[in-house]
Amino acid sequence: MSPAGMSPGEKIPGGIRLSTATGRWVILTTVLGSSMALLDSTVVNVALPRIGEDLNADMAILQWTINAYMLTLAGLILLGGALGDRFGRRKVFVLGVVWFALGSLLCGLAPNDLVLVGARALQGVGAALLTPGSLSLIQASFHPDDRARAVGLWSGLGGVGAAVGPFLGGWLVDGPGWRWVFLINVPLAALCVPVALKHVPESRDPQAHGRFDVLGAVLGAAALALVTYALIGPSVWVGVAGVVVGVAFVLVERRRPLPMLPLSIFANRQFTAANLVTLCVYAAFSGFFFLTALQLQVVAGYSALGAGTALLPITVLMLLLSAKSGELGERIGPRIPLTVGPLLCATGMMLMLRVGENASYVRDVLPAMVVMGMGMVTLVAPLTATVLASVETARAGLASGINNAAARAAGLLAVAALPLLAGMGPEAYRSAAEFGATFRRAMPMCAGVLVVGSLIAWWTVRKPVPEAARARPECRMNCGLSSPPLEPTAVVSTEPGRSG
Repeated sequence: MSPAGMSPGEKIPGGIRLSTATGRWVILTTVLGSSMALLDSTVVNVALPRIGEDLNADMAILQWTINAYMLTLAGLILLGGALGDRFGRRKVFVLGVVWFALGSLLCGLAPNDLVLVGARALQGVGAALLTPGSLSLIQASFHPDDRARAVGLWSGLGGVGAAVGPFLGGWLVDGPGWRWVFLINVPLAALCVPVALKHVPESRDPQAHGRFDVLGAVLGAAALALVTYALIGPSVWVGVAGVVVGVAFVLVERRRPLPMLPLSIFANRQFTAANLVTLCVYAAFSGFFFLTALQLQVVAGYSALGAGTALLPITVLMLLLSAKSGELGERIGPRIPLTVGPLLCATGMMLMLRVGENASYVRDVLPAMVVMGMGMVTLVAPLTATVLASVETARAGLASGINNAAARAAGLLAVAALPLLAGMGPEAYRSAAEFGATFRRAMPMCAGVLVVGSLIAWWTVRKPVPEAARARPECRMNCGLSSPPLEPTAVVSTEPGRSG
């Protein structure tokens, strides 16, 4: 035995056992790293009213506080996984954690709104590196007999963190202040990095190459940025420029030998259908959580802690029931869950119309959250399973990565477009009457998008033919509210001879 109490080879990639001290350190490291990004996607919404008051920011800045992060994360997450496979998964993961922590520190110290938005974009870059990296470390480090249990443990602990996130965020906002929503990431990173360097083995994909589709990543992110700016602005000419850059992105991806986004994968009708459903449901989810956190504080008069706690039923239901929902979807097929789930979520959103001034939590808010949570439980796990089962196993990782990025892009555009479509003025969140009126216009829009997703699922999604070679989800417990789970296969040798 070595001085650290490890048997020979225990720290060799692919040979670590979950029952060993090293295995527990690897789980701790990956949970800490991924929890920073996961918490960030749930707690910042709760802090928005205080951020606006403190920095004298208008509604557009609040939108950019969310969207600057989602923009860089959605645009670079596919590239992040490929970089880890090529240059070392631990190295890129640690780089992502440090980058995220520095962005968080800058957010917490931001003297004005423009610095905050820029720092949020930097946070998104770090998240694009560490999010796929946390899962790739588990997949590459653990012995094959322990990988499924390790992923399950990672997913479960991450789910607990996500459930605590809104409560923690509300407590921080009401206590030491909104800046600590970001600053809390710094000590987490200070714990995560040395543990990773000491206990997690380095690994690479021997088939990974050094050629990366940087042009595709830049064009994709630029197109999203321009369209987002046009919607928040609003500006027709910037929107036209965004569409032109988007077309250029498609043309580049069609002609590159190793594109970031191989368009050929969309020739699969089931995969395309599942991603259309993904676009609809996660656009609606992002719009809902963005506006609901504001509605509960601006109109209903809840504290930040009260608003964060109000969202707990959704994440708790997902944590407890997502695995069962996935099993049910495997038995009956995805068509019914993907049809019923969005309709349940739409019902939950319409129930939020009862939430006005001095709303009762038990009578008005809780029923909407429970129905919304049950809808998300019904559809999220079967949606992930449908995406993975729709393609051959060699492309399952690529399919999961595309699906995750599509959901984030949909959320980005929804947060940009919804206030414009609902007629929110730049100072809407400062007036309970004005915000309440626009909220009542926005919720039916979100519900309508979910109904469209339900119809797409009913008409296009079919039960896949059972094949032993088809991939199945490993992340059975998922509490991410902004995107479907990124599967471990998305970040380890996604296709023969290529990476990411």
